[in-house]
Amino acid sequence: MYKYGKPFNFQQWIAEHAHLLKPPVGNQQVWQDADFIVTVVGGPNQRTDYHDDPLEEFFYQFKGNAYLNIMNEGRIERIDLKEGDIFLLPPHVRHSPQRPEAGSLCLVIERQRPQGMLDAFEWYCLYCNHLVHRVETQLRSIVKDLPPLFERFYGDASLRVCPQCGEVHPGKLGAK
Repeated sequence: MYKYGKPFNFQQWIAEHAHLLKPPVGNQQVWQDADFIVTVVGGPNQRTDYHDDPLEEFFYQFKGNAYLNIMNEGRIERIDLKEGDIFLLPPHVRHSPQRPEAGSLCLVIERQRPQGMLDAFEWYCLYCNHLVHRVETQLRSIVKDLPPLFERFYGDASLRVCPQCGEVHPGKLGAK
């Protein structure tokens, strides 16, 4: 058989992984070690970071609704992803996927990053929109690599102080 096996029923796969497609995990990668990073992401979520992806990202919002907060020249803009919508996000557009609806599901397709091509995650001041913290990483696994980066930011108040206005970013929404 081929490297990735044979076709399978995607709805059945979703049903088998449903427990991972809601908090606290929220996502699951479909294939491991493929050229594409194919991930199913469920809602609700509480992300406060903005992803700086060096490559394009494809979104297919196949159940429920979601939106992307985009940081554009110091302003937050919103791109709605309604059920059934697809969207191709250009490289390096700072985006924060927001999935407020429980049970919502989105298929996100990205490409593996070549060695030396870094992703970044940024947090902006909720008061003045100034960059508070940025971390760059050689992304290998979306599921495994991101939680430690987020927990470091959430757990260290010194990383969350806005250098422009002095406000402290809350870290995770709803947290102190």
